Amino acid sequence: MEKHTYQTGLIGNCAFLAHVHKNTNIAWLCWPRFDSTFVFGSLLDTEKGGEFSILPEGEYTSHQYYLENTNVICTEITCESGTYRITDFAPRFYQYERYFKPLMLIRKIEAIEGLPRIRVKCEPVCDYGRRKQKARPGSNHIDYAGCDETMRLTTNIPVSYVIDEQYFQISEPKYLLLSYGDPLEAPLVSTAERFLRATTEYWRLWIKHSAIAGYFQKYVIRSALVLKIHQFEDTGAIIAASTTSLPEYDKSERNWDYRYCWLRDTYYVLTSLNHIGHFEEMERYFGYVADISFSDGEDFRYQPLYGITGKKDLVEVIMDHLDGYLGNKPVRVGNQAYEHIQNDIYGQVLISLLPLYTDHRFVFTERKDSVRWIESLLGKIERTIDEKDAGIWEFRNMANVHCYSNLFQWAGCNAAAKMALTIGNQELVDRANSLRDRAAAHIESCYDPERKVYTNAANSPHLDASTLQLIMMNYLDPASQKAKDHLAALEKELKTPNGLFYRYLHADDFGKPKTTFLICAFWYVEALACVGRMDDAMREFENLMKYCNHLLLFSEDVDEATGSQWGNFPQAYSHVGLMNAAYRIAIKLDRPVFL
Repeated sequence: MEKHTYQTGLIGNCAFLAHVHKNTNIAWLCWPRFDSTFVFGSLLDTEKGGEFSILPEGEYTSHQYYLENTNVICTEITCESGTYRITDFAPRFYQYERYFKPLMLIRKIEAIEGLPRIRVKCEPVCDYGRRKQKARPGSNHIDYAGCDETMRLTTNIPVSYVIDEQYFQISEPKYLLLSYGDPLEAPLVSTAERFLRATTEYWRLWIKHSAIAGYFQKYVIRSALVLKIHQFEDTGAIIAASTTSLPEYDKSERNWDYRYCWLRDTYYVLTSLNHIGHFEEMERYFGYVADISFSDGEDFRYQPLYGITGKKDLVEVIMDHLDGYLGNKPVRVGNQAYEHIQNDIYGQVLISLLPLYTDHRFVFTERKDSVRWIESLLGKIERTIDEKDAGIWEFRNMANVHCYSNLFQWAGCNAAAKMALTIGNQELVDRANSLRDRAAAHIESCYDPERKVYTNAANSPHLDASTLQLIMMNYLDPASQKAKDHLAALEKELKTPNGLFYRYLHADDFGKPKTTFLICAFWYVEALACVGRMDDAMREFENLMKYCNHLLLFSEDVDEATGSQWGNFPQAYSHVGLMNAAYRIAIKLDRPVFL
């Protein structure tokens, strides 16, 4: 079977995200927010998804790359009549004491060699492809109407050529500026060039201000840039991926909407941001998590995931009218997992907010409310510590006392005790420590002494990659034989010959999984580094780098047999896993961190 990789790159400005395909098409763009309907969605349906392409006559070859240390993509097309370059970007830079991040996609077209003839096709849609927007030509622009969206394409290409999809010759740079809401009321060419310079400078300065170690630095830089644009800056939420319903493997029906914020991933995301020294992003994410924590403070439970504005009801709807990626149905909008019970998330929130108490670079005004909300979170742990849940992988019809859930309750109680110590509340310290011991008892109920391994749940024989976290969270002393035995048992069963790692191998609601989960492989690398197997950790990390696409972007899932990319893409948490694993190795190697 042929290797499958995603042929798109991602651009964004922390207000929106767009996928640029190697064939020049904007294959995915949701406006006005990450979780809105797509206006271009050919990733999920080549007919109903609309199109925004810039193609030559006849056959062509494509070369795509990022401008170094930016989220600006260049696509070079070579055809019979010549070569041209398309520079795609979402403007982002600092002005007027705030970040400028408009709902605006800019495309610059310039000839590199010869006089290439091209055709611009711009057909936006709305309501998830149920309707096409109507083009209304103006003097130097095209308005798109007929839907809730108000969009304008401003260009120095003859408008008739775009409307009629007519081929024309490039003899000078051409610009296409697609805006949502307010149209451009400024000169096109000079504005586009100024925005390109300022955006390029912004991203390069952002990277210069990052603390990134010298170990596989190029990959970590790209991962940091990817993670940054997955943050919806308006609220601070960080989404799992910009896409929905890209299948975990072909014809699997495991197609999920990932355009939401999972609390269970908070700790990993904040850890990766802390490693590269980006406190502004951390503070915004703290704000989002804290807002949910305080607003939900009296509720019995947190949800596993929330919308980017903190929305709770994420009702899952099947879009039957869409063909799906490569014919993979169903296409889902919304995510039923918001209804699930996941008891690790209270601990996730506690350990994620711990730096507000222990890192004095943060000024945290809510410390005055600490007793109330630490008590609230410990109360949530106390009420759920003995019950079964859906676990980290969100099993839809299976509940267990999961090792991973109790691990993060254990870690959360540790964090709560440190917070309580900071504010001088011994009663809370004692309560947190008592709950920590109860969580530890549940974790120990998952231990199989004959196999010398912790299973995924109490009274279960199954192994699960999430229990690698027992080592990384220091529940197991990484230097202990118990940690080394646990790791050896996991790698014997879940590691593939090609160095990938399955989440688990037992059947779930949809049968047995057929692809590996990439972040688990990065957890494995971290665990190897923790127990001191540095040669193994470095070898396995280097091996994983080959599973990116042409732009160093990583998917959620990888097929062991072919190395194919599957799942929503690019997966923010795969890149988070890469960043954390690289950091763990760099620290062990005492490699310098470049500031």
